[in-house]
Formats: sequence, C-alpha cells, structure tokens
Amino acid sequence: MEISQVKYGRRRGQSRNTPSPQTSQGQNESFEDIQQPIDLNQVSVLTQADWNRIQGHLTRNVREKELIETKRAEKLALHQHSKDMVKNWSNTIAGQRQKKLEARKLKEEEEEKQKVKIDIEEAKFQAQKRKEAIEKAKTLQYYQTDRVKGFHGALLLTEVLKEREMQIELKKARKAASGGKDKDALLRHQKDLELGILEDHKKATEALKERQEIAEFQKEQIHQHIVDLEKEIKEGKEEGEELRKQLLHYEAEKAKIEAIRKKEKEELMGSHLQTVSDRDLIRSCERQQEEEEEEEIRIFAAAKKKMTKLRKERERDLFQKKQDQVTKMVNKLDLQLKQKTDDEDARIIKCQAEREAEREKEALEKQEQLQRALREEAEHQRQQMQQKEKKKREEKRRELMALKMKMEADKLFAQKQIEKMQQRKQEAKGHQKFLIKQAIEKQVVLQKEMEEQLEMYMRNLDLLALEEKQFQEYASKVIDHCEKGGRNTYPLHKAAREGHGGGRGPVFEGKGGVRPSYLVQDNSGVELPNYQRGDTDEVKYAHVGHPSNTTKRLGFVW
Repeated sequence: MEISQVKYGRRRGQSRNTPSPQTSQGQNESFEDIQQPIDLNQVSVLTQADWNRIQGHLTRNVREKELIETKRAEKLALHQHSKDMVKNWSNTIAGQRQKKLEARKLKEEEEEKQKVKIDIEEAKFQAQKRKEAIEKAKTLQYYQTDRVKGFHGALLLTEVLKEREMQIELKKARKAASGGKDKDALLRHQKDLELGILEDHKKATEALKERQEIAEFQKEQIHQHIVDLEKEIKEGKEEGEELRKQLLHYEAEKAKIEAIRKKEKEELMGSHLQTVSDRDLIRSCERQQEEEEEEEIRIFAAAKKKMTKLRKERERDLFQKKQDQVTKMVNKLDLQLKQKTDDEDARIIKCQAEREAEREKEALEKQEQLQRALREEAEHQRQQMQQKEKKKREEKRRELMALKMKMEADKLFAQKQIEKMQQRKQEAKGHQKFLIKQAIEKQVVLQKEMEEQLEMYMRNLDLLALEEKQFQEYASKVIDHCEKGGRNTYPLHKAAREGHGGGRGPVFEGKGGVRPSYLVQDNSGVELPNYQRGDTDEVKYAHVGHPSNTTKRLGFVW
C-alpha cells in the first residue's frame, strides 16, 4: 500500500500559495495529488524530531563539507597570523637574516648614491677639461691663421723697429759715454739692455716652444683628418660595391624574368605551330582516307560491273545451252514426226506447250532474280550513300570542333596577349610613377641641399663677420698697447686692415669681406702691387680709358 507523507510546516516568509522550492516534477505531482481525493487514513504525520532527523540525514554531506572548509579557512588564517607576527621578530634566525639583508641593502644603496655623486662630479670635471682643451685648441688654431700670423709678424716688425730705435739710442748714448759723460748711466742702460735682451730671448724661446707644440697638435689633427678621410673613402667604396652588387643582382633577375617571358612566348608559339601542324596532319589523314574510300568505291564498282558482266555471260551461255538443247529436241522431234504418224503431232504440240511453260517459268525466275539483285544493289548503294553522308557529317563535325578549338585557342591567346599588354602597361605606369616620384624626391633633395648650402654660406658669412670683428678688437687692443709703448704702429695698421685673404686687391663686401690677390699673366706669377697713389692712372687707362667715362656694357652680364 502506498502511503503519502505530509511535510512538516512551511518555510518562514513564504506564502501559502507559493510552491515549495523543489523540482518542477515534484510540484506537478503535488498539484495532481491535491486535485485527487486524499484518503486521510493513509496519511502519516511527522513530528518535529523526525522531520529534523530526516533533514539532517539529507544535508549531512553538505554540512560536513562546510565544516571542513571552515576549519581549513581558520587554519590558514591562523597560519597567516602566525607568519605576520613572526615576520617582525628580531630575535629569530630568519629575523636576524632579514635585518642583515636590509642593512646590506641600505649600505649598497648609500654606496651607489656616493658612486653616482662621484660619477657626476667626474663628468663635470671631464666636461670642464674638455671645454678648456677646446678653448685652448681654438685659441691655438686662431693664432695659426694666416691673418693672425701676418699680424703677429707685423707686431714682430714693430718690436724690431722699436729695438732698432733703442739700439740707435744706445749707440748714441755709447758715443756720448765714450766722451766721458754719464758713464754710470751708460752702464745702467747697458745692464738694463742686457737684461731686456735676456728676457726677450727667454720669451722668444717660450714662444718658439709654444709654436712647436701647436705645430705638433696640428700635425696630429691633419693625420686624424687623413685617417677619417681614408675611412670615409673606404666606406664609400664599400657602399658603391654593395650598390654595384645589388645592380648586378637586379640585372640578373631582370634577365631571368625576360628569359622566362621569352620561353613562355616560344612555348606558346610552339603550341600554336603544333596545333596548326596537327590540324594539317588531320586534314591530310582525312584526305587520304577519302581517297582510300573513293578507291574502294571504284574497286567495288569495277568488281560489281565485272560480276554483272560475268552474270550476263553466264545467263547467255545458259540460254545458248538451252537453245541448243531445244534445237536438238526440235530436230529430234522433227525426226520423230517424220517417222511417226499424225497422233504424234498432238504429242509434239503438248511438248512444245510444256516447254513454253517451262521457258516462261524460267524467265519469271530470272526476272525475279534480276529484280532482287537490283534491289540488293540499290540497298547497298543507299547504305553506302548513308555511310558516306554520315562520314561527311562526322568530318564536318570534327572540322567544326577543330575550328571551335582553334577559335578558343586564338581567343585565349588574344586574351593572354591583352592581359600581358595590360600588365606591361601597368608596369610602365608604375615605372613612370616611380620615375616621377624619384625625380620629385631628387628635386626636393636638390632644393634642400641648395637651401642647406645657402644657409651654410650665410653662416660662413656670419662667422667671417664675427671673426673680422674679433680680429679688429684684438688688433685694436694690440695697437693701443703698442702706441702706449711708443712703438711704430704702421705695420700693425697695415696688417690689421679689413678683408680676408691677405691680398692686395679691393674688398668684396658681398663675399664676406674677402680681399683677393691678383697675379701677373706671365711665368713669374708674382702678385700685382697695389700702390696707394694716383701716379699710375695714366698707364692704367691709356688703352681702354676710364670705365666711368663710357656707356658701353664692358662685357658684364646681369
């Protein structure tokens, strides 16, 4: 007997109409049970203890898993708490080791900071040394320029003139002293002169040593420049060799592509020629086959004609034999008729009638055989004509197929030629675009180079102007100092005049203030003088006249 159970109570917060959170199948079964009449005698009511026991038994695995997870989480939390507490203890081996590691790390960081500080100071010191060396090199290089060297030569000439004046004065003083006047002053002057000579000699020695050092430095610079130039030339040669190899590789690849294209053209032409030769061969075979068939037809017609002739001859022989037999019989009957009586005439007539009947029968049979032979011949001719017509249709179909295949091949060939032409056209357009782009890029690069050259030229002009300004300031200071010392400054003024180059020509303001040199047009190659007087104007303008007194263009082009 099936006993239904009533579950105890309902969940808190759940309405009476809300279904229990069981499966949909259980809900449907409950609704079906409610709809059906219930027998109260078969319903058992559970107590609270039984219900709790059943629920505990059902959820025992879940509760055990939750308890295990809770214990595991508590254990992990306790372990982590223990690690956190022990982590900062200093009286343990791990704590002491951690403390030593931290102290070592702090020490290394401090040492690294000191090293960085020392490196920074060393870098600053080296930068200052490099700056001083560069300034010294610039100064030495500036002193080695032709213009400064010329100015220093003029300064030396000034000193020589001053020394000459002093020597003249000394000579005069010595002459005066030789007369018994101012011997003490002469001795003092002579002593001062000797000390001055020694000091000048010492200065000259130091200057010579300094110039030697500068010369060694310049030689080293020249050697370094030569090494750098050789290195650049070598790199340029290597780059050129690499470009040449790439060009050769490009030419080789291009030649391979051209060879492949040529081979494809040859293969296509060969296939076309093979198709044409196959077509000619097929046509020759068909023509030969037609000739053979016509020859067979002629042979068959000749054989048939011969057979007809033989058949007619045979029929004629048979007919002749029968006629001979009939003639023989007639002769025999005639002989019998002559020998017999009149009753035999009827018998002869009867025989003749029978013989006529047999002859007619044989004639009918011959006629039927002839008609049957004619019908067979007509049927054979009709079959031959049908076969020939069928063969012609087949040949025509093959020719049409061959023509269609040829047209398709020609169409495919023309299409491929059009595609190749379009491809070549696209390649030509791409090459043209590349050339245009390359020309534009080349023009841009050329324009940029021209702008850079112009900018460099303007910077050079600025540098020349700055150098001229510095030189004039330096020359002014030296000239002022020499004038205060009572020296002849004419050589200094002449050496300090404006214009680079050291020539004797006019100053070109538009070219950075350059003063060029003009040489004579003979084998001597000496520089033309530049007299600061007008005494030679008559010789200068004797043949061509003065340029300001003419209206001609004088050969200039603007």
